[in-house]
Amino acid sequence: MSEPDPEAIRAQLIDAFEGADYPVSNPMEFLPALPNGPATTFESGDFSMSIMELQNAADGDEDRYPYQSPEEVADDIVAGLQDAGELPS
Repeated sequence: MSEPDPEAIRAQLIDAFEGADYPVSNPMEFLPALPNGPATTFESGDFSMSIMELQNAADGDEDRYPYQSPEEVADDIVAGLQDAGELPS
């Protein structure tokens, strides 16, 4: 088993969300920016999740919106995945 790298996931998330029109006020505003829409996946080591799975696993919180940058989004998703035990801290 290969342990996933949270920084690699963070970098993939930033790349995927760079094209969004910020500020973003709800999850649906990200879909047009994603390279494969809702089928976009993020992978590192044995970790692989689609954007929809990531949102569920990271316990997306509507109170976090609006997001001002792709880095802010990536940080929240990675922290949520770490809290959920999906990624190492």
